[in-house]
This record gives sequence, structure tokens and C-alpha cells, in this order.
Amino acid sequence: MAKRAAPEVNAGSMADIAFLLLIFFLVTTTMEKDWGINRKLPPMEDSQEDVIIKQKNIFTVLLNGKDQLQVEDELMQVKDLRAAAVEFLDNGGGTNADGEKCNYCKGKRNPKSSDHPDKAIISLKNERQTSYGFYISVQNELVGAYNVLRNRRALEIGPQKGFRGMDFLEMQKNSKPSSTWIGNKKKLKELISQIKLEYPMKLSEVQ
Repeated sequence: MAKRAAPEVNAGSMADIAFLLLIFFLVTTTMEKDWGINRKLPPMEDSQEDVIIKQKNIFTVLLNGKDQLQVEDELMQVKDLRAAAVEFLDNGGGTNADGEKCNYCKGKRNPKSSDHPDKAIISLKNERQTSYGFYISVQNELVGAYNVLRNRRALEIGPQKGFRGMDFLEMQKNSKPSSTWIGNKKKLKELISQIKLEYPMKLSEVQ
């Protein structure tokens, strides 16, 4: 009795199917995004001279491996950090690089604290064991301290420029090209630049 031949499988379209599957997975697969802190580095300066910074103009914030906050060698709760940073930045205990006193500062003018917002530097340090979430929460409080002072300054001088009742964050929002705000954006950007110069964000992050 003759043996029956096994039917052959038609594999002619397998390459096309594999190619279509490959395209399908490439289109539908979502790639993980890298999350981090959006921060612009300051421009390089051509000056080769060493800059001498007084210790009283440095606000040291240390995060240890146990997620504990140490400010100026003393333990502190995160909820108290913003107010402490505002007090340091707005102290106005001396003069700026041009010898001018801060006539808009409302601090205690403690001679042992920062001389001027232009000289005040916040140094944020963390250990390798510090959790990312704790680091971000601390950094947000420090950035918030700058926003508190900038918002206050915007509400003080804004009405003189025709921007009554608008804080700094709202000014930034309205100055964007995509904003539907119909005011003078050029004049608004000039005021934003002025406030940034009065309260420059000097936040040094080191590990």
C-alpha cells in the first residue's frame, strides 16, 4: 500500500506576517520617559578671578541617607524650610557687590545672615542614600522660597507699571507667546527681568 505524502505548510506569507507584527509592536509600544529636574545651568563666565564668598551668605541645606533635613547644622522639618530660606534670602543685612543696600528687603537685617539677595546662595547637598522623593520635596520648598519673595515684589511694584493684582508666577504665565493675555507683553517681560535681578535664584546643588 502506497504511503500518503504529508501536506506541506505554505510558509510563503510568514515573512509578511512577521513584518506586519513588527510594525504593530513598534507603533503600539510606549517608551519610558526619563524624569528629572528641569534646571538651566548658569552661563560660563570669562573672568578667571577667584570669587570670595562669605560663609554668612551661604545657606547650607544637607539631606542625609535617612531622609533627615539639616539646615545650618541643625535638624529641621521640611515644612519649616521655606520660611527659613525666605528669612535668609530677604535678610538684607549688608550691601551688594556695588555697595548698595537692599531697600526692598523686609528681613531682620541680621549682620550674621546674608548681606543682600544678590549675594545670598543656597547650597543643597545630599548623600547617595537620600531618596529621590525626599530630595524633590526639599528642592520644591527652596524654589518656593524664591517664588514667595518674587510674588511679593511683583505685587508691590506691579501697580506702578500697570499690572495691578498680578503676582510673579502669573506674570510669567501671561508673558508666554501662547498666552491669550492682551496686555503689553514686552513691558511685562521687562518687569519680570527686573524682579529676577532683585531676587536671583542662586541654588547650588551638589552631591
